[in-house]
Amino acid sequence: MIGLLQRVMAAQVVVDGAVVGAIDGGLMVLVCAEKGDTERDADALLAKLLSYRVFSDDAGKMNRSVADVAGGLLLVPQFTLAADTRSGTRPSFSPAAAPADGKRLFDHFVQQARGRHAVVETGRFGADMKVTLTNDGPVTFWLQTGPSNQ
Repeated sequence: MIGLLQRVMAAQVVVDGAVVGAIDGGLMVLVCAEKGDTERDADALLAKLLSYRVFSDDAGKMNRSVADVAGGLLLVPQFTLAADTRSGTRPSFSPAAAPADGKRLFDHFVQQARGRHAVVETGRFGADMKVTLTNDGPVTFWLQTGPSNQ
């Protein structure tokens, strides 16, 4: 599983002209399942992102997690993170999980996040989403768990 974390002041996802998910300060996370990923990989990614220290403490050091600051999570499915861009000028998406597996793992990820964190909003799997955000910093991190990260 891949998670691209962006510390945000605000973020939202619009589908067909309607806001389907929005947060104020917190993390907007693009989430991608790759071939071979399991619920265990999703759980590991969630545990890491909930405890990943990307928010500043009183001394200005990145020592606080999204849980510590009670920030929101906006989880957005994003299969293109699995793109193989090593050759040519057109990405290959062969490393990405099949759509049914990707949806199952994203839904599991969201369900687990809602059980562990107070504010969880989402994009919509398979939809044409318009994502806007105000990146805070900017602060962006790539987290990866699962078979392709070993």
